[in-house]
Amino acid sequence: MTTLAMTDLKRYIRDIPDFPKPGILFRDITPLLQNGPVLRTVIDQLADRYASQGVEAVVAVESRGLIFGAPLAYRLGAGLIPVRKAGKLPAKTVRATYTLEYGEGVLEIHADSLSAGKRVLLVDDLLATGGTMGAVVQLVEHFRAHIVEVAFLVELTALDGRRRLGRHPVFSLVRY
Repeated sequence: MTTLAMTDLKRYIRDIPDFPKPGILFRDITPLLQNGPVLRTVIDQLADRYASQGVEAVVAVESRGLIFGAPLAYRLGAGLIPVRKAGKLPAKTVRATYTLEYGEGVLEIHADSLSAGKRVLLVDDLLATGGTMGAVVQLVEHFRAHIVEVAFLVELTALDGRRRLGRHPVFSLVRY
């Protein structure tokens, strides 16, 4: 397996100024996703990191987290637990509310998806303020599952999102 250093991965993440609104610098991972060998290397690097940690389920956040969560779960031989926006899951759910810039968001997970002590890896594409993943941590803690680590492709360190994830270890492949 080939590994790519953080600086190499940054070549596949483009900056889009003033998106989705003026003053925001958007980190677009589309070029990385479009490059098969690079995407494969990202998944391989994450899978290698967690291969010996007994991960039983990958909890992935809609929508881009699922892009990384599904192949990672496959590589680890683990289940995939989707966390989605309110009203998108068909069975009984547990929900968590989190703060957005102008209001609140709601995330849901199936009520029968996890059990106490289950070893889970939480995955999303990007850690900014930590609001979304903080809600996911709340959901997983509701089940008393064991969070092995919280993993991201990209972390925006200046926004200090790790702070909202409590005592859980955080890993990111690329940091800005």
